[in-house]
Amino acid sequence: MLKKETELFPFYIALLLSVLFLVAYWIFGYFGWQPSSQSLSMIGKMSVWCERVAGGIFREPANALSNLGFMIIGLSMFYVLSKEKKDSTNGNLFFGVTPVSALYAGAVIWLGPGSMLMHGTHTLWGGWADNLSMVMYILLPWLINVSTMGGWSVGKLIKVYALIVFVYAVARWFFGGRLGIHLDLFGLSIGLWAISECLYRFWTPIFRWLSGFIGFLVAAVFGIMPTDMLAEPVKFWWVILFWIPAILSPREPKTTRRYTPWYFLGIAAYMLAFAIWLQGRPNNPWCVPDSWVQAHALWHLLTAIATWCFFKFLRTEVPKEKPDLS
Repeated sequence: MLKKETELFPFYIALLLSVLFLVAYWIFGYFGWQPSSQSLSMIGKMSVWCERVAGGIFREPANALSNLGFMIIGLSMFYVLSKEKKDSTNGNLFFGVTPVSALYAGAVIWLGPGSMLMHGTHTLWGGWADNLSMVMYILLPWLINVSTMGGWSVGKLIKVYALIVFVYAVARWFFGGRLGIHLDLFGLSIGLWAISECLYRFWTPIFRWLSGFIGFLVAAVFGIMPTDMLAEPVKFWWVILFWIPAILSPREPKTTRRYTPWYFLGIAAYMLAFAIWLQGRPNNPWCVPDSWVQAHALWHLLTAIATWCFFKFLRTEVPKEKPDLS
């Protein structure tokens, strides 16, 4: 019995921290969110995500509480990982509690508090926490990919990740949403993930340098066309960053992943979530401000499911079979 409880220790720690956050949230919310000039200003009106702003501890009740989905999914990851031994045969970092798997599961959990602080408090610092949590998650997949193709150690991966998060957190706090330089790191990182995933799957010396063009396809899916980029090159200067994976990936990966079904299920869940997200705005026919069924809340739940799908996908990684030269 003691051995079982010891094995689940990482899960219990994650659960304890999650509960402590919820308790702290309730306490601070009970005494009133500060600064009150920000938190109270929209009460009775529709938020930018459609739901009517309330006067309780959750300014947007449905949009705030739906973030429990991220916390439940992240805790489920910790539970699964805590019950396993590390993969000593194939070296998969998503079996057992490793620094990388714990970082991923922790980032998923933090998506919940981060977004809850925005929708629940209606403060600028809540918006900062929300955006930071999104960036902390979306950085991981593409950094894991380039670390594999760059031959990085786990220690180097974590140091690079921590440095980017720290610099971004400070810059986002002082310079606002696009850092004063038109840079949406969350949106860019979606493109970098797609680019690095294609590079991971199809790496060749030639494709390495062609892979950056995939970023333009991803941008087009989300409504940013090449013509827009050409019309405003200063605003869209960040397209040059599409070649970051190529620069950081000088070698073919020694591992492979199985894309069916989990990767494609994750993509499907995210794209469905994005389509619903687009409907969750004022003046949209689907916008019913006083309903508990909110498009933005569904976005939270579906993207939480997507993180689970990608977790399962990353667990499929195994060494490539060596060609038989006999």
